[in-house]
Amino acid sequence: MKKVIIAVAIALVAVAGFFAASFIADRKLPGFSKSIDIYVYPDESPSAVLDSIIAGGAVRREGSLRRAFRHEGTMDAVQPGHYTVGAGSSVTYLARMLKFGWQTPVNLTLSGSIRSRGSLAKKIGAQMLVDSAEVASALNSPDFLEANGTDTTLVFTKIIPNTYSIKWTEGAEAILERLFKEADAWWTPERLAKASAKGLTREEVSTLASIVDGESHYAPELPRIAGVYLNRLRTGMLLQADPTVSFCFGYTLKRVLNRHLEYDSPYNTYLYKGLPPGPISCPPVSCLEAVLGAERHDYIFFCANPSMDGTHIFASTYQQHLRNAKAFQQALTRR
Repeated sequence: MKKVIIAVAIALVAVAGFFAASFIADRKLPGFSKSIDIYVYPDESPSAVLDSIIAGGAVRREGSLRRAFRHEGTMDAVQPGHYTVGAGSSVTYLARMLKFGWQTPVNLTLSGSIRSRGSLAKKIGAQMLVDSAEVASALNSPDFLEANGTDTTLVFTKIIPNTYSIKWTEGAEAILERLFKEADAWWTPERLAKASAKGLTREEVSTLASIVDGESHYAPELPRIAGVYLNRLRTGMLLQADPTVSFCFGYTLKRVLNRHLEYDSPYNTYLYKGLPPGPISCPPVSCLEAVLGAERHDYIFFCANPSMDGTHIFASTYQQHLRNAKAFQQALTRR
């Protein structure tokens, strides 16, 4: 009888030891060999998610992870989203993340050329779970845009290209509302005061910045180009900005020719004075800052540098501009 009692005691100790070891392994010990990113799609089964994580090769103890999924109820349901788990995290923490939807935001980066609402929708759709068609629908919805203080003409005045930390599963309207809110925050009282000092509204700054963006990507001269257009606005000249003509043709022109300058559109600054009705692209911060900090000078004209290095030559008189333009045309012909 004594031997039986001792055997039972030893078995109980062994069982207790096993559960204690399991508890420590599952809840206290690092469960992964490296940090991992997990994307869970809607309607993806818990077992498929579990198998995918294990197949990634970063799980230290497969049995421990499977046990955590069972104990935490993660085998019953996982929440769609993006999750990042560090090497020092336990498998129980990961199981709870997936069960309760403790998402890790992703970086939504808006950069490069954004010349249409469609291109903006594609950039968002390529990085987020939402379909680009849903984003495009929101960007073209008068009711949604009106509720957020804008419309299809001025929506790019409510977007600041940057990198934003957003939940991967956010819907189209939620993403856009976040972008609108960030743009409103960017327009501080100081920046609004700078715009007012130049006789411009926030929307007009964005519109002019989009033209500057279409003229040059050489950052040091952006404030000078902005100054040229401000001089033209002050003197009542036509802006005569080629990028506005390109916009009229959906940016399909390889080169703006004289016949294109006759296209009748309020965006054609060769025909209509002042700024166009709204931005012709989504202007980057560098161009917005260039307008707010535009150079004060007497330049009225500029043309591409004959060196073909992406810079421009500026002129105060039409005669100077003709000489500069001729030099560029000759360089273009030689090339």
